Amino acid sequence: MNPVTEVNFVRVDPYNTDLRELVDQLDEDLKSRYPHEMIYGVDFSDPKVQEMTFVVAYQNERAVGCGALRPLDPQSSVMELKRFYVDPGSRKQGIASRMLQDLEARAIAAGCGEIRLETGIKQPESIALYLKHGYQPIDLFGPYIGDPDSMCYGKSLPRPKPGIQA
Repeated sequence: MNPVTEVNFVRVDPYNTDLRELVDQLDEDLKSRYPHEMIYGVDFSDPKVQEMTFVVAYQNERAVGCGALRPLDPQSSVMELKRFYVDPGSRKQGIASRMLQDLEARAIAAGCGEIRLETGIKQPESIALYLKHGYQPIDLFGPYIGDPDSMCYGKSLPRPKPGIQA
């Protein structure tokens, strides 16, 4: 693994142009792996998108990755990891691991007790990352139920420490 130059993880709004460009890159990557109708994106025109937490990773002031947390149910403390992506030219530097840890810390600070996610069977690099960080296979949930290309993972998070805020 190459040493990581400084990377900053910045919370952005859903209209951020860097975020949108990275999500477009992610969608193109997924379209090359899966049938178009099986890509589970984020509807940026839905007002509920405002409830999501979006993060962009900046390396030397260049946007190189993104990720998001979406509350699954207002009555629970479960969030879904969405739109997690690192630009191919910036991979193998630990950025994905650090961004995942950043998003987990934000989830904990927001009172989240569990993160769930969906990834595809044709994304071994993603599966390896999630397993490395303690995510365990779970039953398909929500829109992923019945999708033969989907795999879901979950991870219980520790309770926030006193004095830590989002």
